[in-house]
Amino acid sequence: MGRQWLHSKKAVASKKKAQATGKLVREIVVAAKLGGVDPEMNPRLAQACEKARKASVSKDVIERACKKGGGGDETSLSSLMFEGYAPHKVPVIVETLTDNPNRTAPELRVLFRKGQLGAPGSNKFLFDLVGMVEAYRDAGELDLEEIAIEAGANEVETLSNSQNDDIPEDALGARFLCERGDIHAVSKWLAAHDWKIVTSEPGYISKNNCQLKEDQYEEVGAFLEDLDEHDDVHRIWAALP
Repeated sequence: MGRQWLHSKKAVASKKKAQATGKLVREIVVAAKLGGVDPEMNPRLAQACEKARKASVSKDVIERACKKGGGGDETSLSSLMFEGYAPHKVPVIVETLTDNPNRTAPELRVLFRKGQLGAPGSNKFLFDLVGMVEAYRDAGELDLEEIAIEAGANEVETLSNSQNDDIPEDALGARFLCERGDIHAVSKWLAAHDWKIVTSEPGYISKNNCQLKEDQYEEVGAFLEDLDEHDDVHRIWAALP
């Protein structure tokens, strides 16, 4: 299963911290827009607000972002999807959120010069669009397959801190895949059974992962980090293990 390049949360200086804060706020806006402004009924929003609080985003900023997503602000964000390839022909899908598509599109084209930008639909067939819930709980001897069945998920795999740094190193992490329409139900069941939700959203999973040499992985990783550092880039999915 391809590693997701979701929310690069590195320990960085103030400039990157401000950039990360902007991405967290945009995630709150999108979550509220898609699922409503009640965190109790919107796991994605609850998770986004929790991340923002952990990053010391003020309560006022979080509330304004919720209001904006719920329709209380005339400013709107557009979602633009870009498909292409990282170096060494690694398929990539990039989701951006922007208030100025005329700025974002040419800037992404420049970043893709180290790879190859494709036309819309050029490589989405290499991925499956699924519901994705990532969560963790205290480590213990648990049957993840049985938990996935009870939660209503189709598949499950363990998830480590190195794959998602919202997963504590000493916790049991898991990624549950489900139908997109079942994301809320799966998240709600897990939360009711002592799981802490860290991701609850649709996502792209590669059908086949690219196998690269170590130096090639480093080159692809640098390319993906350059993409992720762009202010408007919201999500990146790549066909990597």
